[in-house]
Amino acid sequence: MKKALAIFIILIITSFVGNAQTQNQGDARIHAFGTYGLRWNDFGVGAGIEFFFIDHFAFMPSYTRIFPEIGTESNFSADLRYYISEGPSQLYFMAGYSQNWENTQPDGAGVTRNFKGANVGVGAYIRLVDRIGLSTEFRFQSTNRQEVGFRIGLAFPLGRSNFPE
Repeated sequence: MKKALAIFIILIITSFVGNAQTQNQGDARIHAFGTYGLRWNDFGVGAGIEFFFIDHFAFMPSYTRIFPEIGTESNFSADLRYYISEGPSQLYFMAGYSQNWENTQPDGAGVTRNFKGANVGVGAYIRLVDRIGLSTEFRFQSTNRQEVGFRIGLAFPLGRSNFPE
């Protein structure tokens, strides 16, 4: 609980750091999101950081904790995003690496299985206010479960180039 509170406080503090209108080299955003898988109907929560290494191109590693009916599951993704629009509403295409860990035993005992695969999808970033944006994504993961799902959450921009003039 203390870790969750610390992460929440950091997210609130960073929400006052920048403006969310550009995607220029060196910019970054912290993301906090929820997920829903359409095939297995599992919910999850996660976080990630998006870094723009070239104008319109971003790298986003993220970690998601998934809550299946039985057992435990988590996911790590490292995605490359290409933004095709600018301004308060930004559309992107993404592709990347995905790794799932799952344990299907009801009490947590048992063997954790590891699956690797790819992600592909499309998403949008919509500026809500100067320092907070809505992040949405529709993605397919080719790991063992072959899940199609949605991500929706908030994004908080970081970096000096995002300050309003």
